[in-house]
Amino acid sequence: MNNSQRPPVTTPHNPSDRLAMIDNARRAVLGGGGAAGSGLRIAPWIERSWRRCLAQGFQPRQPLAFDPVPGPAMKRVMEANQPLLRAAAPVIQSLARAMADTRYFAILTDAQGVVIDVNGPIDHHDRRASLIARVGVDLSEHRVGTTAIGATLAELQPVWLHRGEHFFDATSAYSCAGAPLFGPDGRCVGMLDLTGVDVPERPALKHLVSQSALSIENALTLALPYHLLLRLNWPGRTPGEDSDGLVCVDRDGVIVGTNRAAADMLALASGAPWPHCSDVFAIPSDCLFDAARAQRGTVELPLWSGLRLQVLARFNDGRASTAPQRPIANMGAPLREVETALIRRAVEEARGNVMQAARVLGISRATVYRKIGRK
Repeated sequence: MNNSQRPPVTTPHNPSDRLAMIDNARRAVLGGGGAAGSGLRIAPWIERSWRRCLAQGFQPRQPLAFDPVPGPAMKRVMEANQPLLRAAAPVIQSLARAMADTRYFAILTDAQGVVIDVNGPIDHHDRRASLIARVGVDLSEHRVGTTAIGATLAELQPVWLHRGEHFFDATSAYSCAGAPLFGPDGRCVGMLDLTGVDVPERPALKHLVSQSALSIENALTLALPYHLLLRLNWPGRTPGEDSDGLVCVDRDGVIVGTNRAAADMLALASGAPWPHCSDVFAIPSDCLFDAARAQRGTVELPLWSGLRLQVLARFNDGRASTAPQRPIANMGAPLREVETALIRRAVEEARGNVMQAARVLGISRATVYRKIGRK
């Protein structure tokens, strides 16, 4: 038997080891050393944020002011963010149940990191809590260094920070999770933060804040003026949950907004002009309106990309449209026609190369010839 002493095993479940790893990383990066490196167990985005702070001339030990935005400017901020506040209010209130007894509270900011709402068990006798949990304070990275708020808005991804992973010594008492919030046009409109002061580490809050962000984004999308709503999901999954893609469509069949899930499913570029439904779905757009008018359930529809999605179409009021009734299209027959159109488009994009088109579509060359009537 080998009685030699093993080196201690460092795991994220050991609070002392976790804080020691953070301290080592701070000395390597903030103490003038080289890159933190993977051996120090620090997330790359944390090091990037630390280095941005150093580039601004910040020093970890310097005094830190939590500056509020001037009154007139803050009034404009609150007015501009009313849609976000309305969408987030019920979600933030429901967080109290999930975070009960953890001493974490919720902070909502705009896209610049200015606090526009707070909710939860805030200990106003603790100055460290009252400094950040107030509407109007600027918690952006260029004001208070590395925090979940600044890092989320810089990286546009969910984050978790614990104690010394914050840049300034003055913020090393906080532990926080953050997730960005994207509007129906695909642009970041703010972020949701869950913060505790001198509390045990709760990395599971990163998942909670991410799921809560999805709910807020969906509420923002559903608040759009639209005529037809399409709920999307992949075959095998039934639309009806927060993970659904949401597509808002006007009376002419033009997409007017989506949530992130739908933008990803349909490969829609952020900031680009919205397409017509018929440019995305490989069926006439009338079929989508017919499905909503007939109160059809989920149908499986093809995209021009060759993929298929489960789609549930409903009018904005949730009932059948009051528009003049037309005969309900048989969803089967148009799909056969659309299949042919899809194959023809693939052949055109392949510049007449049938073999290449067949490879893209995942079918045989003989099937391509048969469907488009070539010999």
